[in-house]
Amino acid sequence: MAEQLALDLPVREALGREDFLVAPANALALDAIDGWRDWPGGKLVLIGPEGSGKTHLAHVWAAEAGACVAAARALGPPERLAAAGRVVVEDAERIAGDRAAEEALFHLHNMLAAADGRLLVTARCAPARWPLALPDLASRMQAAGLARLEPPDDALLSALLVKLFADRQIAVSPALVRYLLPRMERSFAAARALVAALDARALRRGRPVTRALAAELLDSGQAEGP
Repeated sequence: MAEQLALDLPVREALGREDFLVAPANALALDAIDGWRDWPGGKLVLIGPEGSGKTHLAHVWAAEAGACVAAARALGPPERLAAAGRVVVEDAERIAGDRAAEEALFHLHNMLAAADGRLLVTARCAPARWPLALPDLASRMQAAGLARLEPPDDALLSALLVKLFADRQIAVSPALVRYLLPRMERSFAAARALVAALDARALRRGRPVTRALAAELLDSGQAEGP
């Protein structure tokens, strides 16, 4: 069968509050985000595995609180960010060992604290596990409140699959989702990879995303990527 050229077009993920899928795995974290005006010390660390919804939830808060969002490894001058009063710093554990980045986050933290601002930090694991070189930063991050996104249950994973397909403008049947659930790795990252792989294969074959196409992909062992 001749395959078509699949164009690698960007996928725009829906990151609004109405697109956030609420389930027992993330309800407590959402409650913590909603209570941002009362965060102890004006700060919160949001942790969870890759693809668990940290960025989505951070953008939900940023939109509600009027916060700016920055990657931990590209903070830039802390004065500029602190002027916003409310800041999201993503992937904070990645700055461990980078003295300049650690100092930038340390100064940003202190500036926001002095101005009664708010700081939301995302990471894959708790601050106690970040091998930070700056003790003062480590102590401040470990003193922050902690909100955790748990692994998905069936309901959340099903809804996530539907959302990921919808982000790619693909409508799928409930039967396909039920077929995929027991046959895929049960993680957010695996769901994203599976949807991307199915989309790519469907484009190459000029076919819709169906159970037959999914079975073909899973049998081929290529479900982790296109």
